[in-house]
Amino acid sequence: MYKTKEDIAIAREVISCPGDTLAEHIEYKGMTQAELAERMGRPKKTINEIIQGKAQITPETALQLERVIGIPADFWVEREKRYRLRLAEIDDAETLLQAKEWVKRFPCNAMKTKGWIAFEGSSANAGKALLSFFNVASPEVYAKFYHGQAYATATSMSEKNSKDLYAVAAWLRQGERQAELLQVPDYDRNAFEKTLLEIKKLVISGADHFFPELEELCRKAGVKVVHTPCLPKAPLHGSSRWVKGSPLIQLSNRLTRKDIFWFTFFHEAAHILKHNKKEIFVEGMDYSIDGKEKEDEANTFAKEWLKSGKDTNDIIETGSFEKQDIKRFGKKFSTQPAIVAGRLAHHGLLQEDAGKL
Repeated sequence: MYKTKEDIAIAREVISCPGDTLAEHIEYKGMTQAELAERMGRPKKTINEIIQGKAQITPETALQLERVIGIPADFWVEREKRYRLRLAEIDDAETLLQAKEWVKRFPCNAMKTKGWIAFEGSSANAGKALLSFFNVASPEVYAKFYHGQAYATATSMSEKNSKDLYAVAAWLRQGERQAELLQVPDYDRNAFEKTLLEIKKLVISGADHFFPELEELCRKAGVKVVHTPCLPKAPLHGSSRWVKGSPLIQLSNRLTRKDIFWFTFFHEAAHILKHNKKEIFVEGMDYSIDGKEKEDEANTFAKEWLKSGKDTNDIIETGSFEKQDIKRFGKKFSTQPAIVAGRLAHHGLLQEDAGKL
């Protein structure tokens, strides 16, 4: 509605407060402000401030105006409400115009393309969409709530590497928005551990359209799993944390490689099973010594489940890495050929896209 500073200046100039209406009516009746104040039993200063828009018309004042002027109290209450809302909209638009630099920090166009936010035209509209996306009232509240509390760990880690903390925050927030749509029972650790055995069968099957089944298997154990495509400057594979009492595993499959996808899933599953509910884990970030130990533990867990540790060394020793050999080793070690190929690529023995096998 208000795209420029000029728009806002004009809006402030033309907006009419309830006091304008009151002034017109008492003039029509031939009544002065002083007389109105006496008839209402109110100080002259209060009436003057109402007419200037400095003081609000309360329900009590509205009832008094109904008796003295004869215009229903409902009219005054509604007139005041509409004025204050319009004034707040103008103030909000001015704040958003001043927050252009904040808006520029986010990959808004990419978020719009993915359907995460919707806006047209100005940065002010993009700002409104961002505030709704994060469910906060202002950029200041966003910084305090997300960078200072909810994503504090991720924010700290982002500042130490190439990942942009605003893009990371947007990616994490979208995962939470997706998770809000999933209904799950209370988390059951034993059930989740048993579920991993079923999920391992999905890995071995090599199926292409496995995500709905993966999501449902985890959901029954009380774990939310969502797929969130990456954003520019936030090349993330996955994250895990607890949100509103439920564990959440967020995956991107950024390179569309099954080996990376499954390794990331079991890595994040390890964090859910083994580590503190209050922590947030984001793949590829810089951690403290304690955090690195937990990352190493999660890596070991994933390797064990995917048979990509000692078994990989056994494969390397054979020196035979043809397609049929990889498939044979996958069958021998009860894992997916793409997992074998991905580990060989990790050791520089195959091209990086071998994990797409």
